[in-house]
Amino acid sequence: MKLPAHPLWLVGFRPFFALAALSGLSLPVLWALIFSHTIPAPATSFSMTQWHAHEMFFGFGWAVLGGFLLTSTKNWVKIRGYHGYPLIFLVAAWLLERLGMWFEGALPPLLFRVSNNLFLGSIVAMLLWTLIKNRKEDAYRDNYFFLLMLPAFLIAKSLMLSHDYFQIGWSMTLGLFRMAFLVMLERTLAQFMKSAFQVSILGNPALNKTIKILGLLLVLESLLPPQLSGGIALLLALLLTGRFFLWKPQLAMQRLDIGIMYLGQLAIIAQLLIEFLRHIAHPEWAASVSVHVFTFGVMGLIIPGMLVRITKGHTGRKVVFDTLDLLPLRVMILAFVLRIVAPLAYPAGYTLWIDLAAACWFVCFALIAWRYIPFLMQPRIDGKEH
Repeated sequence: MKLPAHPLWLVGFRPFFALAALSGLSLPVLWALIFSHTIPAPATSFSMTQWHAHEMFFGFGWAVLGGFLLTSTKNWVKIRGYHGYPLIFLVAAWLLERLGMWFEGALPPLLFRVSNNLFLGSIVAMLLWTLIKNRKEDAYRDNYFFLLMLPAFLIAKSLMLSHDYFQIGWSMTLGLFRMAFLVMLERTLAQFMKSAFQVSILGNPALNKTIKILGLLLVLESLLPPQLSGGIALLLALLLTGRFFLWKPQLAMQRLDIGIMYLGQLAIIAQLLIEFLRHIAHPEWAASVSVHVFTFGVMGLIIPGMLVRITKGHTGRKVVFDTLDLLPLRVMILAFVLRIVAPLAYPAGYTLWIDLAAACWFVCFALIAWRYIPFLMQPRIDGKEH
């Protein structure tokens, strides 16, 4: 079999979910080892905080988001989607970026800029082309949000790697990922709840649009007056809280595979409330806790279940979570407690909590890699091509 025809290159979620699992198990452990000075830091002029934030968002995060969007956009506009050589190119560019970030200090500036922008620039251009070219066939008329969000990721990435504008960059990046999760949850949970419990949950277009507009405004949170940013964060948190209770959480929490997504929604609300406090009262702990409530509570809780669900469904398997599927979700709940709650309760053990939380990420994504990378490497079991 020729390489482009291998099942791994049939559709975007296959190679990028494999990269998400591998980076999810390795990047947090690598950070913990660097943080504890167990291994030397990468050869880079960036601070270790910059490197860590960039790799978790634009390495791990964009492996997940890239795989999701490459797959979902083709379904939204009903086309074949990118496969074969284009996916091979994107994976090579993603890997080149990881190497470039590690060895940046030893690379000529031009080569680093190429390595650092090739993947994101290419995948953003490809996704925009898909959405714009096939706009008339798009099942979601509000995909104009992605037309705004995707190019903004390029700006946020550049700012994150600037020594002067890092804070603006990570704030924009977090805001853009928050928007992506808000859109994803809005579009998928109604289907999941209907399938699991035969119930309909609120689909109020005006409320949903207001939530997305406020979320988009908060992408520019660090550029707005603090009182305005805090007010928007509080308003968005209140609207999400109201919608949360209208989405029948008492049913969702009966099944962990769906309930974990509701816990992720609660983490979004908690992160917004912390942002409100950060802008209004300025507590010292707020900035660090805010970003880690998002990375552990939103990305960490939602993504493992999302990888399992999409991989099973799009390889022709029945989407049923068995004991080994639920174990990574439970491990990530423990990771959230260890990284967020434990340091607040016992700050003296901070390094230990980081090490244990990183170990949980390793266990979670090692289980997913072990179980699901083989599925990603095989043809669909239902006989369909992709």
